[in-house]
Amino acid sequence: MEGEVGVSDAVAVVPGRGAGGVDVAVLVQRAAAGDRQAWERLVDQFARLIWAMTRDFKLAESDAADVFQATWLRLLEHIDRLEYPARVGSWLAATARHECLRSLAAQKRLVLVHDEVPLREVAAAAPELDERLLAEERAQDVRQALSSLPGHWQQLVELLMADPPASYAEISDQLGLPVGSIGPTRGRCMARLRVLLQAS
Repeated sequence: MEGEVGVSDAVAVVPGRGAGGVDVAVLVQRAAAGDRQAWERLVDQFARLIWAMTRDFKLAESDAADVFQATWLRLLEHIDRLEYPARVGSWLAATARHECLRSLAAQKRLVLVHDEVPLREVAAAAPELDERLLAEERAQDVRQALSSLPGHWQQLVELLMADPPASYAEISDQLGLPVGSIGPTRGRCMARLRVLLQAS
């Protein structure tokens, strides 16, 4: 692509002196001391190098941005311990390369799934034998507890659990209950069922 800089080109543009003739080692030392302008000049001078490295590894834009940020973060963490501050460009290139490799390795660990729905359907269609047995036992316990409730409460639960559930108006017609008493009756019924199920 026209206007793109490769790693070898980016390294070639980085002389021993920064923009304005300031020695790179001096910029590193000033940045390590907290000089924001020195830090910004380092970023201006070496940003192309790091971006070129990410292009050489053919990283996606978001991954390249992560590598760019991680590389500068590593420099910030180690800037006061660089053995050769004048070679910060080489240090950044090596660090950017390492971060690119780390990014590619992280991508390989990702397991991409085409569609989650079939996986859920398979899991729902073939439950483990233990799960099925437990569900059957639980259903039996619920049926047994339900059978010990008064008859009109059993009818109420059956109407509420129907598919689709009956409306309160339909329940009122079928059971002869006032609509306003269905909710409280349902609450008492469910509380009694809980007590029976906990006891079983």
